[in-house]
Amino acid sequence: MREAARRPFRADPCRADLLCVGRRARRVRGPVAVLAAALGLTACSAGDAGSGGEGGHGLSGDLTVLAAASLTDVFTAIAEDFEEEHPRARITLNFAGSSELAQQIDSGAPADVFAAANTSTMEQVVGGQGLEPDWAAEHGTDGLVFATNTLRIAVPPDNPAQITGFADLAADGVQVAVCAEQVPCGAATRAAMAASGVEVTPVTLEEDVRAVLTKVELGEVDAGLVYATDVASAHGRVEGLEFPEAEEAVNEYPIGVLAGSGAPDLAAAWIEAVTSGEGAAVLAEAGFGTP
Repeated sequence: MREAARRPFRADPCRADLLCVGRRARRVRGPVAVLAAALGLTACSAGDAGSGGEGGHGLSGDLTVLAAASLTDVFTAIAEDFEEEHPRARITLNFAGSSELAQQIDSGAPADVFAAANTSTMEQVVGGQGLEPDWAAEHGTDGLVFATNTLRIAVPPDNPAQITGFADLAADGVQVAVCAEQVPCGAATRAAMAASGVEVTPVTLEEDVRAVLTKVELGEVDAGLVYATDVASAHGRVEGLEFPEAEEAVNEYPIGVLAGSGAPDLAAAWIEAVTSGEGAAVLAEAGFGTP
C-alpha cells in the first residue's frame, strides 16, 4: 500500500464547521462520521466538489464514499493511488455495515458513491434515494457489480475447538460469532446454514464483519463466519477454513453514483478506478473474486 503524501496547508472556507474539521483528517471512517453529516453538518459535503479543476488531471473536489466494512483495506489503497493521480481531488471514506449505510443514505446523509456487500442492500438504496440518472443509464439502474466475496470459518491460529467444517459450529460448547442477519455477511451466513442443513446458534451477533473478525482475533470466540478477504487482512492472526456450503452464499458487491451527488464526474472517475485493471488487481490481492 502506497504511503500518502503530506498535503500543504490550504485555506478551507468551512474550517469552523465540526464536520470540516473531521474531513480535513486524512480519512473519516465509521458510522459516527456519517451520522454527523446526517445531523446537518453539510456545508462541506460533496456539494463543493467538481471536475475540470486547475490542477492534477482535470479532476478536483471532495468525494464522499460510503462502503461496506469488508472493503476497508482495498478502498483505502485505491483512494491513496487516486489522490496521487489527481492531487486536487480528496476522497473521504466511511466504512460500516452495508445496511446501516443504506439507512443513512435514505435518511439524507450526504454522499456521492455507495458500495454495498450485496445486491439486496443496493436495491434498498435504488428504491430510496436512487442512483444518479445519467450514470445509471450507462452502467445499470441497480449499480455495477465489481467484486465477489465468499465466506470462511475463521478460527484462532491454535484452533482450540478443533473445528474442521461447518457442522462443527453447531457442536455443544463451541462459541461462534456471526453477523446480524440484516447485514450482508449475516445474510450469507444464513444462506450457508440453509445449504448445509446445520443450524448454528451464535453467542454474539455483530453489526459488521470486521467486528466478527475482531472477536476471533481476540480469542473471545472459538470461531466466526467472515469473508475470505477478512482472513487475508488478518495476516495470520486467524486461520481461514474453507467449507463447501460457502459456494451457495457468494456475495456480489455493487457500486453506484448516488442521486444528488454534488460531484458526479468525480464519482464516476472513482468508480472507473475501482473497476479498472489496477483496481481489480488490488481487489484480487485482497482475496476478492471478479464477477
